[in-house]
Amino acid sequence: MNNNDSFEAVIGLEVHSQLLTKTKMFCPCPNVFGMEPNTAVCPVCLALPGALPVINFEGVKLAVKAALALNIDINRKSLFARKNYFYPDLPKGYQISQYLDPVSSNGYLNIQTGGGEKKIRINRLHIEEDAGKLIHIGNQSYVDLNRAGTPLVEIVSEPDINSASEAAAYLKALRETLVYLGVSDGNMEEGSFRCDANVSVRRKGDPRLGTRAEVKNVNSFKFVEKAIEYEIERQIDVVLSGGKVIQETRLYDSKENITRPMRGKEDAHDYRYFEEPDLPPLILSEEFISEVKNSLTELPAVKRGRYVSEYKLTEYDAEVLTQDKDIAHYFEDLIKENGGRVGIKKLANWIINELLSELKAREGEGRSPIKAQDFLELITAVESGSINRNTGKTVLAEMLSSRKKAGEVIKEKNLAQVSDDKGIEEIIKQAIDENRKEFADLISGKDKLFGFFVGEAMKKTKGKANPKKVNEILQKNIENYKSGRS
Repeated sequence: MNNNDSFEAVIGLEVHSQLLTKTKMFCPCPNVFGMEPNTAVCPVCLALPGALPVINFEGVKLAVKAALALNIDINRKSLFARKNYFYPDLPKGYQISQYLDPVSSNGYLNIQTGGGEKKIRINRLHIEEDAGKLIHIGNQSYVDLNRAGTPLVEIVSEPDINSASEAAAYLKALRETLVYLGVSDGNMEEGSFRCDANVSVRRKGDPRLGTRAEVKNVNSFKFVEKAIEYEIERQIDVVLSGGKVIQETRLYDSKENITRPMRGKEDAHDYRYFEEPDLPPLILSEEFISEVKNSLTELPAVKRGRYVSEYKLTEYDAEVLTQDKDIAHYFEDLIKENGGRVGIKKLANWIINELLSELKAREGEGRSPIKAQDFLELITAVESGSINRNTGKTVLAEMLSSRKKAGEVIKEKNLAQVSDDKGIEEIIKQAIDENRKEFADLISGKDKLFGFFVGEAMKKTKGKANPKKVNEILQKNIENYKSGRS
């Protein structure tokens, strides 16, 4: 495909994020992923005659919390509406959503791009229910209605995004915010965080928007980028060849890395929206909004800035430590336990370079099973010279496997570092006696052999000698030899 610098992309994203409520949006069925098909259902979510919906208060609270964190204005009065369409996994033949009067509108989210910070306007955040799920096996299709009625927020951006990388940055920042707040688990594989991308192209300088195509239900940041990149190039090719882009819904094929037509793109009138007659207007008091606002925790972007300014960490370290709220909380617990004994930069390094690496190597372990105070015991043992860093890594691995404390592991495996001057002096003399030629070469100027003798001393102590002490005493032996005192 031809990419042409005279074109620019205009992208708006519609994100559906499931809310972390215990029950569904309009009925008491459990909101749980992975149950046996069609077991988390009731007359309301099955749309049986006479069943009436009831608004889930916790779902409203989570939606308002998300809106406030995303700088979106809360509307004191909002209405639910019926969005009519017919699909096998939609029992009612309509979806309860919000249309003209959403719970919130007019917000923004700042993202980091290659050119610096950029504001992406958010048109609206509204509440709705999810549809069920179709499962295709061979030439047969099955309907699982467990997901029908699950509470969602739909977050609709303005067309302020101009590249696939900006789209990915926006989605990552949005997901990060929702997960930090406890609004959503953000699990893209399970479908609790999904994205529809509206993509169009136009010649640079043209104020008119091009005809958009919607790429539906992309479920990973990587695939969102690839789908948008493909769609931009496809539309440019269509225009350059004299054709017209069709307004339609397309699906992304990750195996072929292409988008395929699915159906003509619906407009609002196609859904025949009208006010939901079975639900009253949603009225939010100032007291309720203030209560939710006061419950907001420190958001990741603010936390990153604080780590850099207060703790003097690098941007990279702050980014890693705040990418997951559990990691950030663990780091802050470590600082509280520490009480200034070990430098904060060293604490950060132990989490980033050692703990996270070990957890990543152990599939299924996303958070540390070691309490912050026990991890600090290990760090202190290394920093005080009780054990060396390599031994510290061994102890950490054993702590993660056995759930024992650092002191227990060090004692049981006899890993305490040898720091006795006389003992190390004897070991170094043995190494010199056994390697007279190498020592003579070291004295004559072959400085690289210094490391050889350090290694010999470490071997003789099975890695338990204090490296700092070994270096100091070896250097002293060299100086004594040169001055004729040995």
